Amino acid sequence: MLDGMSIDQLRTFIAAVDEGSFSAAGRKLRRAQSVVSATLANLESQVGFPLFERTGRYPKLTEAGAALLEAARHTLAGMDAFKAKARILAEGLEPELAVSVDVMFPIEILTAVVKEFHLAFPGTPLRLYVEALGAVLQPLLAGNCRVAIIGSLPDVPTGCASEFLLSVPAVAVVSPDHPLAKMAGPILRPVMENAVQLVLADRSSLTAGRNFGVMSAKTWRLGDMGAKHAFLRAGLGWGYMPLPMVEDDLANGRLVILNLEIQPDVGPGFSMHAVHMTQYPPGPAGRWFINKLKTQ
Repeated sequence: MLDGMSIDQLRTFIAAVDEGSFSAAGRKLRRAQSVVSATLANLESQVGFPLFERTGRYPKLTEAGAALLEAARHTLAGMDAFKAKARILAEGLEPELAVSVDVMFPIEILTAVVKEFHLAFPGTPLRLYVEALGAVLQPLLAGNCRVAIIGSLPDVPTGCASEFLLSVPAVAVVSPDHPLAKMAGPILRPVMENAVQLVLADRSSLTAGRNFGVMSAKTWRLGDMGAKHAFLRAGLGWGYMPLPMVEDDLANGRLVILNLEIQPDVGPGFSMHAVHMTQYPPGPAGRWFINKLKTQ
């Protein structure tokens, strides 16, 4: 008997509870009261016990009916989510948008776009990988995401297409208490080579053994941008940072910009690009996400 239970019966059951009467449930569902009553009677016949007491003016849930109410709500919500997802897929929208983002990308811009994305695509979950160097591209090449936002990696692999998003200025910074901060004029390369440079560790086999922006023979390799930022402010070394990430530190004197004779080989900043596999272009949500990053 239970195999014949329908979503429509559960929807009617919940409406009768929420509206307080069969007639009010009928108005909400745009059905005659007699149809509501017959639907609920059929449901009660299938479960094998009454769901409502009908002795008073208004129907009242039985103890067994109350016990089933939450399960009915959960089942109905699941079916509604299933239908919504099916509609999204039928329209060609991605069931999930997965994006790998370079840690150097300005977090304020990313946060603003993600907030708008949540409003524009409420039924599409977002998964973000935040990585550095070759690790940014690994989820894309492994098929775990459709779009990668790269900046600290100068090369785009074969089979990928890229489009320019924006430029992020970068600066060499150090704590004002560090010996390098006391030096006037351009600091010569031999001096920089003997000072500890804080760099991000490359957790990817894609670029293993390659150095980007490394000038010093003494390097501390850190797996986290937050750790690098904290170590710079603590005076443990100097490092190359995206300007938006350290603007507040520079304004408040927690960090100072180094005047280097020769800039690291990554240049004056990071050129951010959106990359995707040529054979798997981004869908509507991915295209919207990329375009929003361009216009921020």
